Amino acid sequence: MIDFALNEDHISIRNTVREFAQREVAPRIKELDEQQRFDRAILDKMAELNLLGVCIPEEYGGAGFDYISLGLVCEELEAIDTSLRVVMSVHTGLNSLTLYTWGTEEQKRKYLVPQAKGERVATYGLTEPGAGSDVVGARSTARREGDEYVLNGEKMWISLADVADNFLFFCWTDEEKRRRRDHTGMSCFIVERSMKGFTSGTIHGKMGIRAGNTGYFSLQDVRVPKENLIGEEGEGFKIAMFALEQGRYTVASGATGVIRASRDASVAYANTRETFGTKIANHQLVKQKIAEMEADYQMCHLLWLRAGWLKNEGQLNAKETSLAKWQATIRSERAASMAIEVHGANGYSNDYPVERYLRNCKAAVIYEGTRDIHTLMQADWALGLKKEKPARKTLPPYRPTEAREAVGAD
Repeated sequence: MIDFALNEDHISIRNTVREFAQREVAPRIKELDEQQRFDRAILDKMAELNLLGVCIPEEYGGAGFDYISLGLVCEELEAIDTSLRVVMSVHTGLNSLTLYTWGTEEQKRKYLVPQAKGERVATYGLTEPGAGSDVVGARSTARREGDEYVLNGEKMWISLADVADNFLFFCWTDEEKRRRRDHTGMSCFIVERSMKGFTSGTIHGKMGIRAGNTGYFSLQDVRVPKENLIGEEGEGFKIAMFALEQGRYTVASGATGVIRASRDASVAYANTRETFGTKIANHQLVKQKIAEMEADYQMCHLLWLRAGWLKNEGQLNAKETSLAKWQATIRSERAASMAIEVHGANGYSNDYPVERYLRNCKAAVIYEGTRDIHTLMQADWALGLKKEKPARKTLPPYRPTEAREAVGAD
């Protein structure tokens, strides 16, 4: 039975993260956005609250909370700024949950534990200059030489590219299959920034998420031990799709936070701004916009909660997660646009946060599967042309522990 009531842990996490974001980030986010500057210290503060490993079991350095908790963290963080949620998406959703599910015990001890504790920052490298939605269009390669692999390739539009310590690198290990565009020739490796031949850079001039770090990284004859292969050779595509499913969940819950923030900003403005001798809250078309934001928020909140519940149960959830990501991102774009209209000319100025919401939310409509990709996926599921089946593994079900420190505890 699905129970949408938040338990004490959920409420504690939500309140802790909300207070943290309001205290530590909200007063400074306008400045960081204008300067297009990523504040590395924010990651350290998130780590102090155990947020970077919120849903990773305690045995691997995490806080041991469930996937609903991860969604709540993402919604609260993105209600302040998308750059905060992006950290959770790439570090926790795309990288750490992938290691937790697909990694060997040795890989978990070496990489997952310090990541969950926030001692090391991690990200995910799939997109390339010439390959985004077309994953098998990637050109990165790895060749086996004895007990090592030699990796070459460039990844683009990577969040935390110039900040992260650890990277998941997807590439071809079978050249013949690459020529045939057979995804079973792709593999996944763990790469460390300190490895010889690794370089990275930051992309400037972005439309949004300016307070976040987005960039590229390049591998030139980077040698990694065979122990850094995740799964088996040829399972890279499956692992990439599994990781994207977790990333989509964080994007869905985060985008829901944008809808809520747009609604709240509009309500506050409508209750103070006066035109034609009355507060604009009394104008019917303003009410209509706010009502639509409220409906979109409630719907998207329920969609990601459903996906999170399925994850907690260890059930297949690709369809539900895709639906939540698709609807939350396109409706966050709509909510931010309507919020600017509620604010009128003021909404076009960065004196108010709604113009930043609109710039930020556009990226989420593109990454972790564009709106077009998710539209086709949902249609194929509805038409029976696509069947949901596990790549090899589903996310392990949530396993609560009897004794656990609350997020934010010393």
